[in-house]
Amino acid sequence: MADIAQIRASLPSAASLPNAFAIASGKGGVGKTWLSVTLCHALALAGRKTLLFDGDLGLANVDIQLGLEPRHDLAGVISGRCQLGDAIVSYDDGGFDVVAGRSGSGSLANLSPDRLAGLSTALADMAPVYDHIVLDLGAGVERTVRQLAAQAQTSLVVTSDEPTALTDAYAFIKLLLLQQTDIDVRIVVNMAASTSEGERTYATLRKACASFLKMAPSLAGVIRRDNKVKETIRNQASLLTRYPNCTAAQDVETLVRRLMETP
Repeated sequence: MADIAQIRASLPSAASLPNAFAIASGKGGVGKTWLSVTLCHALALAGRKTLLFDGDLGLANVDIQLGLEPRHDLAGVISGRCQLGDAIVSYDDGGFDVVAGRSGSGSLANLSPDRLAGLSTALADMAPVYDHIVLDLGAGVERTVRQLAAQAQTSLVVTSDEPTALTDAYAFIKLLLLQQTDIDVRIVVNMAASTSEGERTYATLRKACASFLKMAPSLAGVIRRDNKVKETIRNQASLLTRYPNCTAAQDVETLVRRLMETP
C-alpha cells in the first residue's frame, strides 16, 4: 500500500463545501443511496433547500430510485457537454433538487485529478444556492470517493452489523483520515434489528477506530430494519411520501434533527 505522503500527493486540492454531507460506505448493499434520498427529503420537509448530488461515479442510481429521466447528467458535466447547473432537475415529490450520475459509465470512476478538481470547484460554486448538499458517494475507498468525501463538512459513514460492512467502513475512515486528519466523521448504522443492537454495532466500530486510529467517530444515528424501505424502492418513491410514520422514516427524521442541532 502507498504511504501517507503518496496518498496525499495523488489527490487534488479540494474546494470546501461547508454545507455538505457526504454519504459514504466501505461496502455496497448497506442502503447508502436510499439513505441519501430519504435524508434529502427529510431536510426539505424541515424547510432546507437541498441538492442531492449522485457522486457514485460509475454505478449511479439515484435517478432510477426516484423514477427521474434527466436530460443532462454528471457524465455530460464532466465531458464538458453541459454545465453543472444544466444537470440539476427538481424532484417535486420530495421538494429537493438532484444531479443525476450515469450508471455504467466506468470511465467516471477513474477521473483524472484535473477533472476531479474541476468538478469539486463546480460544486463549491453551486453550494451558496443551497442550505445543504448531500453527496451520495460510491461504495469503496477509491480516490474519487475519498476526494469528494474530504470536500464535505461532514462524512456520514453508513454501515450495518455484517462483519464485512464494519471492516470496510473502518478501512474507509482510515484512508479518509490519511488525507485530512480533522474531518468530521460520523457513523450511521442502517438496517439494525433494534436501536440497542445498532448502538452495539456502532460501539464495535468506535472501539476499532479508537484503538488503531486514535479517533472516535460519533454516532449520527441508528436506522432500524423496515420492510417498507424495499417496497418504496421497488415503486421508485420516497419513504417519507408513502410511509411517513414508519419506523425507518422516524429514525431518519431523528437523524436529521441531530445533524441540524450539531455544528
